Amino acid sequence: MITRLNLLLLLAAIATAMVLVHTQYRSRQLYTQLYRAQSDARVLETEFERLQVEKRAQATPLRIEKLAKERLKMRTTTPAITQYVRADGTVIPAVAPAPPAAPAAVAGRPGARPATAAGAAQGRTR
Repeated sequence: MITRLNLLLLLAAIATAMVLVHTQYRSRQLYTQLYRAQSDARVLETEFERLQVEKRAQATPLRIEKLAKERLKMRTTTPAITQYVRADGTVIPAVAPAPPAAPAAVAGRPGARPATAAGAAQGRTR
């Protein structure tokens, strides 16, 4: 009976040792995977930061304007080329046509120049 008990304890000790060896092996595998995943994460993080810098460089207002002019043949808007469209489809020009120039008569004196802030300042200094 003692030999059976000894044999049973020996088998239990061997089984426990095998489980321990397998657990250590699996632990090392998982640690290696963790290390590789962390390394890959660092590489991806570095690449992400590089791409963010590149994105910021590509999205500068001057570059976008240059590409819009060169590739898309776009131009800067001016009031002369701007038109507003009503809901009924009629077009309203942004700038009304200028009225004809009036003669430069000021305060009943023919040939007198209109008063400006700069002219008024010069008149005060004399």
